Amino acid sequence: MARQLPYQTLREIFTRFQDAEPAPEGELDHTNAYTLLVAVALSAQATDVGVNRATKDLFPVADTPQKMLDLGEERLIEHIKTIGLYRNKAKNVMKMAKILVEDYGGEVPNSRAALESLPGVGRKTANVVLNMWWRFPAQAVDTHIFRLGNRAGIAPGRDVVAVERAIEDNIPVDFQLHAHHWMILHGRYVCTARKPKCGTCLIRDLCEFEEKVL
Repeated sequence: MARQLPYQTLREIFTRFQDAEPAPEGELDHTNAYTLLVAVALSAQATDVGVNRATKDLFPVADTPQKMLDLGEERLIEHIKTIGLYRNKAKNVMKMAKILVEDYGGEVPNSRAALESLPGVGRKTANVVLNMWWRFPAQAVDTHIFRLGNRAGIAPGRDVVAVERAIEDNIPVDFQLHAHHWMILHGRYVCTARKPKCGTCLIRDLCEFEEKVL
């Protein structure tokens, strides 16, 4: 685990990220808060591309909790059966829809605690929805962010909650809204797990990683 980079270094790193991609966006297709919530819940142990392929025909017919209940679990399974753990995810999506209709008037709540109380929704999923739909600077830590945070020294921590806290505590607030998107994209496409593309990395001179592949 690398040491925590100092403030000025972090400011330079995120300035470079911002210059390269001023308005990064998540890669999951959605049309409203509900479809975003479902897409993120489906994306656990699956790729965004795979989820988008499955939801392309699902969301036009089930873009609200009530429409999802009307669709039913078996027809939902037909749409998402190409995604890993699809049966368990289908059960959770249906349970979630029922709770949203009965307890939240069919609306997606926008507190982390309320979101996390829903079936199949953990802290990461809640943070993605809060950030992408309500523009709240929540930091959703996935494997890419965890790796990059620790490898580069941007946000070191022994678990995902520690990395989330390190981002919130150390990255300047003017970069907080997009911080997790910049880090996800950098970890997914540049600072990859097995063969990081250090030769083309725009922060390689600021990174703490000692085994750079140049």
